[in-house]
Amino acid sequence: MGHKYCDANTTKVQIVRVQMIFLLILNQIAMGIRYDCELKVTGTRYVGDGKGLSSTLITLFRRQVVDILKPEHDDYYLLRWLRARNWNPEAAEKMLRDSMKFRERWNTDEIAKWPTPQILLDYSPHGVSGYDKEGSPIIIIPFAGFDIWGLLHSVSRADIIRMTMQALEGYMQLAYEQSKKTDNPNSRQFVVVFDMDNFNLKQYIWRPASEVVISLIKMYEANYPEILKCCYIINTPKVFAFAYNMVKKFLGEYTIDKIRIYKPDRNKWLPSILERCDADQIPAYFGGTQTDPDGNPKCEKKICWGGKVPKELYTSKEDSFNNNLTFTETEIRKGSKLKMTFDCEDAGCFLKWEFRTFDHDIKFGVKCVNKKTEESIIEVPLKRVSSHQVDESGFITCQPGCTYHVLFDNSYSYFKTKKIRYSVVMTAPLSDVEQTMAPIAITEETVPENESTED
Repeated sequence: MGHKYCDANTTKVQIVRVQMIFLLILNQIAMGIRYDCELKVTGTRYVGDGKGLSSTLITLFRRQVVDILKPEHDDYYLLRWLRARNWNPEAAEKMLRDSMKFRERWNTDEIAKWPTPQILLDYSPHGVSGYDKEGSPIIIIPFAGFDIWGLLHSVSRADIIRMTMQALEGYMQLAYEQSKKTDNPNSRQFVVVFDMDNFNLKQYIWRPASEVVISLIKMYEANYPEILKCCYIINTPKVFAFAYNMVKKFLGEYTIDKIRIYKPDRNKWLPSILERCDADQIPAYFGGTQTDPDGNPKCEKKICWGGKVPKELYTSKEDSFNNNLTFTETEIRKGSKLKMTFDCEDAGCFLKWEFRTFDHDIKFGVKCVNKKTEESIIEVPLKRVSSHQVDESGFITCQPGCTYHVLFDNSYSYFKTKKIRYSVVMTAPLSDVEQTMAPIAITEETVPENESTED
């Protein structure tokens, strides 16, 4: 039997991993507990038992992921990923690397420059009212003002995701600046107050709305670990329990443990909030003493309360296609697939898509294949989308030397041919005026009946 030899770099990686696991075990023994230890923070040095084992663990973790780190990624940043994966260094490394790929695809480092649609600025309920006793931002979210139905009829799902990322990145920058002022790393976490007064479950039964909410939760959990200090969900109606049980399965334990849920009883939730936050940092509407200069207790100068999106701002089906893109209308037969292939030759290209089906949903996904290594990466997981209820659109950043396969899949349908109108193009960077289309090959396949599943 032959032996498999490792090169020097592989051996170094294995040694570092063994060292990390050994130190992790020592740290757990010293703490007297398993995988749920809390680290004390002193400046930028983290210790679990006073012996510096945790600090050494972070140092080793840094070596493991040094190839993807940036100058601003300090020990506290690394600590977030280790905590989120219960101090499992390999799981933390995978989480961090996956997140870096996600940030590259969405160009998150430049998200602050994205021109947020005005309708999202006016109707997305959130804002910072002040800071808790450790200097952490207090984010107020009057959730009843989140008209997901109206927003999805006015902007794309991708716009809502980008807006959420933009808000999170902005809050993280604010919290980082606070930590410099307070000289306390704990200031880099948020305190969040969700007001569920007048919460209406009906619009979230609509599939596109529930899909967006779940997508946002998954994005947050996968890419923003340990930024939450405490979350107060107040004024919850009876139907909230049903909704929470649905989304809870997508939340990590490290998030769930920080959530406090209260019924509409101010005598219960207000004292809990005031234990952490001074009254002058909480709007008077919620029992604090803070008001706008004009006396408004809702502090609408700081907090957007959202509201119902006027129907005149809805984008009609005709308007959604009134742009510079070229659309194709076709039918995908039952048991068939529509495939498109794009070759990316230059750095900084984007693959953009917008489509709508008529009467029925469709499966959609994007796969990237490296021409040299033949490595395959799933850019957009293949899944059924409700594009017959709301337009589906999005984009990804492409890598040179790769082929991108776009798939509309109707193989699961025995009886229904799907009519679709779509535009899928590969463009040059930031080409907002002219669309430069890359070479494209389109094929339609009929899948054998034994591979299909009925609608």
